[in-house]
Amino acid sequence: MKGLYSPQSVLDLLPPEPNTQGFRASIRETVLQAGRKIVVLDDDPTGIQTVHGINVYTSWDYATLSDMMLEEEPLAFLITNSRSLTSQGARQLNTKIVSTILELGQKLDREVIFISRSDSTLRGHYPLEVLVIQDLWEKAYGCKIDGHVIVPAFPEGGRFTVDDVHYVQEGDLLVPAGQTEFAKDPVFGYRSSDLKEWVQEKSEGRWSSKEVLSLSLETIRSQGPSIVAQYFEQVSGGKPVVVNAASYSDLDIVVQGLQRAEAAGKHFIYRTASSFPKVYGGIGDKPLLGAEDIYQKEEIKGSGGLVVVGSHVQRTNEQLIALKERGYKVLEIDVKRILDFHNGDGTELADEICLEVERMLRSNQVAIVATSREVIRGKSSEEDILISNEISRYLTKLVESLKVRPRFIIGKGGITSSDVATKGLGIKKAAVLGQVLPGVPVVRLGQETRFPGLPYVVFPGNVGSNQDLANAVEILNG
Repeated sequence: MKGLYSPQSVLDLLPPEPNTQGFRASIRETVLQAGRKIVVLDDDPTGIQTVHGINVYTSWDYATLSDMMLEEEPLAFLITNSRSLTSQGARQLNTKIVSTILELGQKLDREVIFISRSDSTLRGHYPLEVLVIQDLWEKAYGCKIDGHVIVPAFPEGGRFTVDDVHYVQEGDLLVPAGQTEFAKDPVFGYRSSDLKEWVQEKSEGRWSSKEVLSLSLETIRSQGPSIVAQYFEQVSGGKPVVVNAASYSDLDIVVQGLQRAEAAGKHFIYRTASSFPKVYGGIGDKPLLGAEDIYQKEEIKGSGGLVVVGSHVQRTNEQLIALKERGYKVLEIDVKRILDFHNGDGTELADEICLEVERMLRSNQVAIVATSREVIRGKSSEEDILISNEISRYLTKLVESLKVRPRFIIGKGGITSSDVATKGLGIKKAAVLGQVLPGVPVVRLGQETRFPGLPYVVFPGNVGSNQDLANAVEILNG
């Protein structure tokens, strides 16, 4: 199926969704008994959009990684933000981080499982990051990786894989990923919607589409964990395995099967969207957060909030329009003007807008800062990354310059929210509280940051309805 369909016309053709009540608790019990460390290397900060009650780390110095490896909780997220890097930069960073984690794992006698978390719309450094992990893991443990498992399904965001075709829900339609705006990304663009063909395309023929394995929804739903386990027990040679999935029940069954295959001696690396780490770590569901869950008592009233928007995808553009329609003032910054300052550090330009932001915060208003919507393209994909980073550097400088503590901050877009978190706010470790909307996580800043205890919302650029950014602002604004 490669056309445009309504969600129900696709999903209703599938075998009935099985009842997996109790599966997640069983998965969690197995995870705790195994004692392994599950490290999610997140190529931007939005991978925490499904989890709660765990820590997310944004620094990879030895002390921070030691802290991560020593904590009792099996699951941890480490934001690499490698999607903002060139392929060479991503290779170097992943090599450094994975090498250190594996060294710590051996010192602590704690086996490490790696999940390479990336975009549910298929953007990112694939297969580069998987191959870096595989090479280092095999050298550290002296045995081979049997396969890498590809799971881009993300039900919260309307991302489903059916008959090996990956779909993105856009309004009332399911659109094959290769026909969406995300496939036209200037850095990570692609043509294929069939994931077997996508692997061949992105690997430049390292694996042909015929060599790529796939686990069907018919097998998952009709035959269950035992047969899924048998399927994975036959995988070898480091081959890619595409997992079809359209619900969390599908993922529950797949993970139970994987646990059994791993117990039988199989070894895998995972390249996935955000839903898989939640299930693989045995994290249960939690209701969406309200203001009473997000704020500590003394924070219920205070200054206004800050929204920083760097994402340029169409969904973000529509969400900005909705904010304006609800009466919010958007402070738009001309991207060309930012780039004119590329030889400096952006301080002068940031100071201009910072004064207005501080005035609005003191007046208990929500300050919304957005870059102009025109997309500036470079002459190459690497130049596109440099332009994106320059714009993000300006937005980071703006947050770094604030002298008024906001009540909350929302970072809209992957690179933007990562740089604001790490460079603008100084986050090294934060507690994931949960989600304010489906796929929209909230973290509480630690004591090492500029604003300890502040709620920070990581709002992915490609997530939510047209009204959801405005809805999040109003929830946080009380």
